[in-house]
Formats: sequence, C-alpha cells, structure tokens
Amino acid sequence: MSISYQKETGVFKLDTPNTSYILGIVDEEKFVGHIYYGRKLGNDDFRYLMRTGENPFVPSENGRDRNSFLDSFPMEYPGSGVGDYREGAIKVRTKQGHEGVLLLYKSHRIYPGKPELTGLPATWGTAAECDTLELILEDKVLGLEVTLVYTAFHQLDAITRSVKVKNAGKETIYLTKVMSAAFDMDNDREFEMLTMHGSWARERRLQRRTVGYGKQSCGSMRGESSHQEHPFLALLEKGANQKQGAVYGLNFVYSGNFLAQVEQSQFDSMRVMMGIHPENFCWELKMADTFQTPEVVMVYSNQGIGKMTRTYHDLYRNHLMRGEYKDKKRPILINNWEATYFDFNTEKLLDIAKEASKLGIEMLVMDDGWFGYRNDDNTSLGDWEVNESKIQGGLKHLVEEVNKMGLKFGIWFEPEMISPDSNLFREHPDWAIQMPNRTPSLARNQLVLDLSRPEIVNYIYEKVAKILRSANIEYVKWDMNRQLSDLGSFGLPAERQGELSHRYVLAVYEMQERLTKEFPHVLLENCSGGGARFDAGMLYYSPQIWCSDDTDAIERLSIQEGTSMIYPLSAIGAHVSDCPNHTVGRKTPFETRGYVALAGTFGYELDVTKIHQEDHDMIPTQVEMYHKYNDLVRAGDYYRIASYQENHEYDCYEVVAKDKSEVLITFIQVMGRANCHSRRIYLDGLDENQKYYIEGEDTVYLGSTLMYGGLQIENLWGDFRGKLIYLKAKVDKQAESDLKFFQS
Repeated sequence: MSISYQKETGVFKLDTPNTSYILGIVDEEKFVGHIYYGRKLGNDDFRYLMRTGENPFVPSENGRDRNSFLDSFPMEYPGSGVGDYREGAIKVRTKQGHEGVLLLYKSHRIYPGKPELTGLPATWGTAAECDTLELILEDKVLGLEVTLVYTAFHQLDAITRSVKVKNAGKETIYLTKVMSAAFDMDNDREFEMLTMHGSWARERRLQRRTVGYGKQSCGSMRGESSHQEHPFLALLEKGANQKQGAVYGLNFVYSGNFLAQVEQSQFDSMRVMMGIHPENFCWELKMADTFQTPEVVMVYSNQGIGKMTRTYHDLYRNHLMRGEYKDKKRPILINNWEATYFDFNTEKLLDIAKEASKLGIEMLVMDDGWFGYRNDDNTSLGDWEVNESKIQGGLKHLVEEVNKMGLKFGIWFEPEMISPDSNLFREHPDWAIQMPNRTPSLARNQLVLDLSRPEIVNYIYEKVAKILRSANIEYVKWDMNRQLSDLGSFGLPAERQGELSHRYVLAVYEMQERLTKEFPHVLLENCSGGGARFDAGMLYYSPQIWCSDDTDAIERLSIQEGTSMIYPLSAIGAHVSDCPNHTVGRKTPFETRGYVALAGTFGYELDVTKIHQEDHDMIPTQVEMYHKYNDLVRAGDYYRIASYQENHEYDCYEVVAKDKSEVLITFIQVMGRANCHSRRIYLDGLDENQKYYIEGEDTVYLGSTLMYGGLQIENLWGDFRGKLIYLKAKVDKQAESDLKFFQS
C-alpha cells in the first residue's frame, strides 16, 4: 500500500510515485503533528522534525509552558482558543458560548480505494489506483469527533484531503469554521505565494508575492468561487519556474465561498489552510449530526510549475471529470449570443444554422432570450416556458429543422435566478434570497433563488427537465450571472441562517447530478457570467466550462494561461468571435482568433451570415484544423514556453503527445518588432533522441536540438499575428523495413 503506519513511532507515511507526506503522534496526550511534505523519502525515524526534544518540550514533560508548546508545535489540523495563537482550522461555539477546540488522536483506518463525499464533487479512484487514511481525532470535552481523510494516488503525485465532523456529545454545537486541509511547515526556502485574481472578463491573472510575517490569503464571500479570486494557492521556493524548483499546489474542489491562507509565525513556520470561508458560516450540529467538508487536492512538484500543472491535468482528466464527453471530441458549436443578443426568432436561427452547416460547424446553441417575454435582461428569469411569438412553431419544430441540416441543437438556461419582473416572482416573492424589511440588492436586474429550500430546487429542476424532454436537445449551457448577497432565507430558522451559502452550493450540485443522470447524453457546459465558477467542483458535473465572457484573443492569452495552470485544455470553453471584439473593441486577425480558441473546446460566437467574406472563407480551414489537432490538444501534456503576462510581447505554449510522437506549438506575437531577427524558443517534453519533422518544411531535428538549441520563429509582420507549428516523429525507413523483414 502507498500508506503505512509505524506503530512503534506513531508515524503515518503517505507515498506517491515521487512524493511523501508524513505526520505523527506525540506525547501521552496524543497530539498530531505535521512532519514532512516533499520529495519522496525512504523509511526512517522522522519524529525529530517536529522538534519535540527542544524547549518547551511536550506538555507531559513541561506543563508549565503548555502554551509555548501549543503555539510552536507543527500541528497537522490545529484547533483554536486553547493556547495556539496562530489561526485554527476549526472553530465551534457551544451553548455556553465557549469556543475552544483541542483535537487529539483517537484511532485510524487505512484501506484501498477512495470514499465518495456525500452530496459533494470529489476525485475518485479504485482500490487499484489509490489508498486512503482516515485519521480520527477527538475533543473529549466537547464530544466532538473529527475525521481527517487522506487519499494518495499510486500513479500521480496527488494527495487529496477532506474532513468529516461529528457531534458525538449530548448537546448541540455550532460549527463556525472548518477547513478541509491544514498543515504547518518551515519557511526555510524564502517561499513565494502564487494565486489568481481578476474580475469579470479578466479572470485568473497570476500574482506571485513573497510570503512574509502574518497572514496572506485569497478568498471569496460571493457565494461562488468568483471572477475576483480563485480557489487555488501554490507555494514556490524562491527561483522556482516552469521547469525547476519546489512547488506545493492546493486546489479546492468547491464552487462557493472559500479561504486559502498562509500565515507565517514568529518562529518562521508557515500555517497553510484551505476550506469554506468562515465569514457568515455557521452550521448547527445536533447530537449525532455530521458535517462533510469539500475536498482539497494537493500536488507537490520538484520540477517546477509545469510538472504541477501536468499532474493536475492528468488527475482531473482521469479521476474527476465524468460522463460521455470526458475523453471525447466535442462538437464544434456556434452560439447566437454575440450574433443576435435578444433579437432573434426561428427564421434568424435557421439562417445561421443553414450557413454554419455548409462550413462544417456541428451544433447550433440558442442562448438567452427564448423564454417568458424576455427581450432584454430585465425580465422573465424563472419563467422557463418557450416564447412561441419568438420561437414560431415551438421548440420541437426548431430543433427538428436544425437536425435536418445535420446540426445538433443546444440551449441556454440560468436556473438559479429569478427576475422581479416574472410570473414566478409575482407568485412566490419569498423564493428569492433576501433579508426581511431590507431592500435587496439587484445585479443585472435579477435576484437569486433560495436553493436551500427543497421545494424550490424541485420546481426549477422540473422546469428545466421538461424543456429537455420536449425536444432532441444535446447540449446545455448552465449560466449564473450574479453573485449572492443579502443572505437571508424564509425557509431556514434563525439558528440555521448561517448555513444558507453552503446549502445553496449543495443544491446546485444536486440539480446538476440529477440532470447528468436523467440526460447522460447531453453535453453540459457550466458558466457564470463567463468564468466566475470555473472550478474543480463544476468540472465534476460538466467536462467543459465557459472560460470567460471576454472572447478577445489577446485577453484570452492571459485568461487561458491562468486557467490551464490547473485545468486541462479540454475543459476550457473557447470560441472564435467577431471583431471589433464586443468586450474590448480590439481587432485581431481571424486566423489568430482560431489559434487561441484551439487551446480549448473550440467553437464560434458570431453571426456567420454577416461576417467578412475573408473570415467566412477561413472557417472550413479552422474546422479542419480542429479535427486534425483536437485529440492531441485534449489528451496531451501541456508545457508553458513563454508568458505574455510576463514578457508583454509574445505568448507560447506546447502540447506533447503522451508517447512523444507529435507536438503542437502555438506562438502568438502580440507586439510586432522592428529591425529584429527571429525569436528563439526552447521546446520541452520531447524525446531527446527522437527525430522530428516540422510540418510544411523539409527539415528534421533531434528532440535535444529543439529543446536545448531552440527553434527559430520568424519575426511575424504586425501585431497579434500567430503561428501553429506541428512536429511529427520521424519514422526510420530502414528500421521499418528491417522490422517488416523479421516479422515475415
């Protein structure tokens, strides 16, 4: 097994192919300490790393300095309020108003495989693929039982963590904070903290800063993972880059409020935590009640950021994503949003479909505006009934006509929202999240449905499902265009109002689980005003997520760089749109827009009946390009060669087949250069001894030459120009002939 327990030393050791994670039990009270996380170690006595032989010693030997021990010991899962002045991972409030928690070892269990997390998305693995440790801690004073769950994967350098809290006492306890993962480690290598930030239309920009004293964090209190921050944190030793250096990555498999934090103490130790944000969180635990946290995925790499990236990609492709499309080429779609906005009818949609079918596009997606009396974004959310004055002949007729042209049909929903100007709100004004006697805040002139109430969840699910049952719909875009505020529920008692945000996320998961089970052949794409809910939680239900509402190719370089640092390219919703771009007004070549969208699901966001003829005529070439390269893009290893965010001139990334037989390089010259020679880029991940053809050229180079000598890219004329370079492993004709001779 990849997890072992040394009974004589009280040490647990979790191994992956190249990493070890070690923790141990100390003192007669059985404190659980973090010992080590990093490069794989052999078996040894690791207890000295917890420094329990140094002043102030353990409490049984030096009770007069118990506080000093608690405030310096490297806790594996720290409590709060009892002498450790660093921030704790768990906090409760008793009926008497006390908040102290001290968790000590009770028991453990090690077994093959990985348990499901009830009602939550999580990575999965069989008994042959991973092992799990359940470490049970307890606070006997509170009657609180906390189970730390660790899973180590056999073939990937990934360890997952989650926590289950049980009230084993006789009185109700209020859980006010519970992190999914925490550990203490020394800041002995001048670590830096890598996070992602942004806003609508500029999501997941990278930020790197030195870890200093005190707390450094990122988080969301918006009811979703958000445009503004991302549920990811990495610690990088100073000097680490794409190819070298130690990197510790943590990613939260959750789509709601989160906190990711590093705290450096007076002793230069770092406390790392990730979990549900404690702001506005309070969960009532009656006797025997349990609470399950979402999962954190930890990845360690001693080969820089790039190795971390490829581990996350492999883990999520093979142990998180599910369903028919997870390993399958997606249909090339055309979405009518930027083509028509709300101004469309059956005739217009069929005109787009007819032209699209001639060009090799495979699906038409009808976006916002087909339901209720919605001709702008002020009305009708919640009224999920077809507007037949706009969709003449009904939805089934439209779908059948599109299918006759050889295209699949998809549709847009925003199931979690309600418009004040809607029949649903007039019938059920209490169904919106709001506080009594307070005017609720509108965003996009809409409110959010209170999904903590099962009757609302069932009503909305049935409305969506009825539409999907009515016609041959093969794709759903599930949108969420505003964040949560005014947190109040008419369905929860006063003592449970702090549960609203988490119950909301659980309900979204429940609806999407029901949808994927009832409609297993429907391709689900999640969206939240673009990329506000692009997270591992959503990826469990949909194999692709709309990356950003900003479809400008140059803005997408930075957005997709941050996204692809964690998530596989097959998950990134990316389209070619019209110019000037509707978000930033920039004009970029149609060819370049196609190259950038190729590093994703690929599709179109424009009116194919109105675009420039030159662009129109390029679509069949782009369609052919997608079909030629998508298997490689979807399943290959991703390497970041250059970052436009860093150099402000050009962007370059590469996908290498798992067997290293083919390579696709995307180079985008953002800023043209005067009086310059060619630019040299250094490839990565090739077979050093393999010869590679460069497609379109009569040249062959060894992999070692391309990686260490470099590849020349000519100075492209103008701004925003792009180039695709495809390499194919050269077959040695003599060796091939000899093989055929011996086989015969």
